[in-house]
Amino acid sequence: MIYVVGIGPRRDDMTIRALKILQDADVVIGYGGYLKQIRDLTEGKQVIARGMGQELERVELAISHSRRGKKVALVSSGDPGVYGMANVLYQVLGKYEDVKVEVVPGVTAATYTAALLGAPLHDFAVISLSDILTPISEIKRKTRKAAEADLIIVFYNPRGKRRTIPLQEAYQILMDIRKAETPVGTVKTGENGPEVNVTTLEQLSLEDVDMSTTILVGNTFTYLQDGKMVTPRGYHIPHPIHPLASDFYEKYLAGEGVEGANLSCEYYPCHQHPQNCTFCYCPFYPCGDSSTGGRWIKEKQVWSCEGCRWIHQDQTVQCIQGKLDQLLHNIDDLENHKKELLKLRRECVFFTK
Repeated sequence: MIYVVGIGPRRDDMTIRALKILQDADVVIGYGGYLKQIRDLTEGKQVIARGMGQELERVELAISHSRRGKKVALVSSGDPGVYGMANVLYQVLGKYEDVKVEVVPGVTAATYTAALLGAPLHDFAVISLSDILTPISEIKRKTRKAAEADLIIVFYNPRGKRRTIPLQEAYQILMDIRKAETPVGTVKTGENGPEVNVTTLEQLSLEDVDMSTTILVGNTFTYLQDGKMVTPRGYHIPHPIHPLASDFYEKYLAGEGVEGANLSCEYYPCHQHPQNCTFCYCPFYPCGDSSTGGRWIKEKQVWSCEGCRWIHQDQTVQCIQGKLDQLLHNIDDLENHKKELLKLRRECVFFTK
């Protein structure tokens, strides 16, 4: 039996199942650097270490010992199915019969990095920038498609001492498609623990990135909160409708609202910039999403729209009006249809922000 064991990014993050498999194994095979992390678990066992680039030899050794009736643990860092040993093993396994395999998942760099950065993951893509086995044209194609789809992107193996072009190419693609202010987080692993940094796409220093670094690039909705990256999922936060908002939407639904800039309003421009006042009171309030500039006033449980200019842009108003009439028929719909309203907001944020 071969167990392909993911030991996570470091010893402390190993799963209980991986721990038990290693304790029960007769033979443990892996890259020497990974085996050092679990030395306390391999005492009294046959331990076979091989270097980088010897993945096929490790697989053949695991199969050979398994066919002799041994319980074999084939060790992989992170998760063995994410650029790990599981893929290599199954590719070779087609040559043999009667070899049983079980993959033991581990914490991969994407989720480990995300946990240190805050809560940045929503729908995401993981892309390796190593062009040792993958043509750079494929790396560029995947990066472009992921960027265009507005996926969170996690880059593995971003930059080696002599392998710098893939990262440069990927970075240029991102700069062409994503906003310069898009939040970006990096986590660099080392003997003294992880080095965590949060910056923007424009300010990301490629020179500080190496093979031990994982890069996480946010999307349209990712924002920073107290130094952490957050990508909201769009949850509905219940909140009573303010009387002034009720009055405003009574007039709006009756066709008595003001479209465009309300120059006769004594507060114009209330956000200190030329603005479209069609939605003086936001139909999504409180969105609870800081990606457009709003924020919670701490400890008062009040959502402030002071920093949000998005709702007052002409293209935003046009996008919202295209579907709002299908959702808003009376004042109660501001709350009853809040989930659908927030989905409309996400749609329009993507196309207008």
